[in-house]
Amino acid sequence: MKRAIITGATGAIGTALIRELIKNNIEVLVLCRKNSSRINNIIKNHLVKIKYCSLDEFKNIDNTDGEKYDVFYHLAWESTIGEGRNDVFMQNRNIEFSLDAVNLAYKFGCDTFIGAGSQAEYGRHNIQLTSKTSTFPENAYGVAKLCSSYMTRYLANKLGMKHIWVRILSVYGPNDSDKTMIMSLINKLINKESFNCTKGEQIWDYLHSYDAARAFYTIGNKPIDGKIYVLGSGEKRYLKDYINDVKNLIDKNAVINFGAVDYAMNQVMYLTADNSDLYNDLGWKADIKFIDGIKIIINELKSSYIKEK
Repeated sequence: MKRAIITGATGAIGTALIRELIKNNIEVLVLCRKNSSRINNIIKNHLVKIKYCSLDEFKNIDNTDGEKYDVFYHLAWESTIGEGRNDVFMQNRNIEFSLDAVNLAYKFGCDTFIGAGSQAEYGRHNIQLTSKTSTFPENAYGVAKLCSSYMTRYLANKLGMKHIWVRILSVYGPNDSDKTMIMSLINKLINKESFNCTKGEQIWDYLHSYDAARAFYTIGNKPIDGKIYVLGSGEKRYLKDYINDVKNLIDKNAVINFGAVDYAMNQVMYLTADNSDLYNDLGWKADIKFIDGIKIIINELKSSYIKEK
């Protein structure tokens, strides 16, 4: 792989992936909404170019320069958090956008399409997730991701491209949304506020975005057509323990109100990945320990604060 295209490049995984690609001297074309509030998250580098377009404009884009790319990473997705996850019409549009992304990959000469799936495709299980684990999504977001995996694979293969689908579990890291549990917790504790949460009895698996980016880079560099990978750290811990790790790092006297928030309907209580395929196929495994990953985020936040000053 010498050149790659990325959608959804302003979040935790996208920005980390750009960082990983340029570290490996890969030219990157970022497709991003012009009015994105997070566009400044994109690394400024001579290897990175930005083409402004929204998801609904993908079908109208042509490769006017005739440039050829190798891998298309499709990370973009509308309404991943909150009530939008069950907006069936919005989620159905995401399937269409993903198919448009496949066609766009073909226009730009890509031979590999890599799509970002989700643990939501599985529904609830009490075992480590593998590519063979049965899928039974319980919200519109999970249904749309699962449908998109099949539809994009069909179209990519029809157009002569390799297709890989990566089902992402819980990723945290710099440039993540403030609405995620980890970022909300960090921001609350830094601001000396208490934090309300569930009892924290869930068994969970957190992966740092830098490790996730290494996985995506390696998958793109050594693509195996038709593969489905489950992306997590493989570590199993109670959510309460993760929360206490963050608390002890930022402020040991902070107030955590465990049990103040009820479990959601159809709450996933066991979420962890079996990374055997990633290791056996590509030699990938997670390197960053959770507490070290939190330190990276805090240092990034401090750096951003200094720049703003």
